[in-house]
Amino acid sequence: MKPLAEIVWQRLTGLMPGELKKAELPWLATPFQHLSLLANRRATMIVNRVRLFAFLFAVLTPMWIVVDFLVFASPLWWQLALMRVLASAAFASLVLFYQPRGNLLDAYRAMALLFLIPTLFYVASYNLMGAHELAGLSAAVSSGYAFLPFVLLAGLAIFPLTLIENLILASPILIAQIVVAGLRWPHLDLPAFIGTFWLLVLITGVSALAGMSQLAFMIALVRQATRDPLTGVFSRSSGEEMLELQFILASRSGAPLAVAFVDLDHFKSINDHYGHEAGDKVLIAMTRNIQACLRRGDMLTRWGGEEFLLIMPNTDLEQAVQALARLREHGLGARPEGAPVTASIGVAERLGDALDDWRMLVELADHRMYYAKQHGRNQVCAALPDGQDPLVKAA
Repeated sequence: MKPLAEIVWQRLTGLMPGELKKAELPWLATPFQHLSLLANRRATMIVNRVRLFAFLFAVLTPMWIVVDFLVFASPLWWQLALMRVLASAAFASLVLFYQPRGNLLDAYRAMALLFLIPTLFYVASYNLMGAHELAGLSAAVSSGYAFLPFVLLAGLAIFPLTLIENLILASPILIAQIVVAGLRWPHLDLPAFIGTFWLLVLITGVSALAGMSQLAFMIALVRQATRDPLTGVFSRSSGEEMLELQFILASRSGAPLAVAFVDLDHFKSINDHYGHEAGDKVLIAMTRNIQACLRRGDMLTRWGGEEFLLIMPNTDLEQAVQALARLREHGLGARPEGAPVTASIGVAERLGDALDDWRMLVELADHRMYYAKQHGRNQVCAALPDGQDPLVKAA
């Protein structure tokens, strides 16, 4: 008998065949384990869609003033008109002044503002109309305001959100519906309210599934775009993006940031004597051995061919050398003839080498790797003899 948890995982995976790996399924529930690249790209998409949504509301919200003017008496219509103009101006501000920065907290603020504006408008307008005796056409038009929560909750479906993000964003809208019902309690049709509220909850569930489905596709696409197809480690383009981000974060916080440039020794001879398939197997085994030794937060990137870049945030030069010593002790795998795979490794660190650009960090690590290769191979070089480290001297 299979464990219940395994059966549940299989069922969940079957809902989205080929999209997600088992380890990625928890990413649909919470954003806390998302890779920085996924978080940045998702934040950019969320803000862009917030601005699109806000543009639509900024245009359509004031257009309803004409209908209010035709069916409501003064002062109700102009009070509603003023509220619409203010709401439209708030939506327009989101469009004009909120630009995507790739920051997830910034994206959360944008979404909170987007849904806060119509939610406040909904509560205020219902409270305002509740103070007037409406009948006939005006009563029918006023009931149309009740559809705003449905529009907002359905709008959540256009955002690639996790389950917990959907619930947090939907909760204020559902609470606003309860508040509105409380304001009209003496005249509340309780069965109708329960039916309406249940429908809102159902729409929330559908929107959450739609958002999670978008997120699943996004996770799969980001993985395909950022991973090297042979080894499964990060590609060079994604590695550059991550290194730039880590360098910015380290510079802001004053934290160390080390990189190790790893070049396999005599790799060309493997391809020449045993074929490229054998070389590919060596590369795959080597990356698996490195990944088995990585600490939380370390990132391995295939820089090109048999060259790899290991990014080590919050790691100074001494700690990086110690980590690489453990890696070499663990081993990088075996060559086709049985000899151990070795590598020449150059290490550089942002603070210790006084570098202010991530490209210089990579260049210095590359320079030290070549020194290690020219002076015997199968070693780690963290500093060159005096006068031979031009980047450090310039710094």
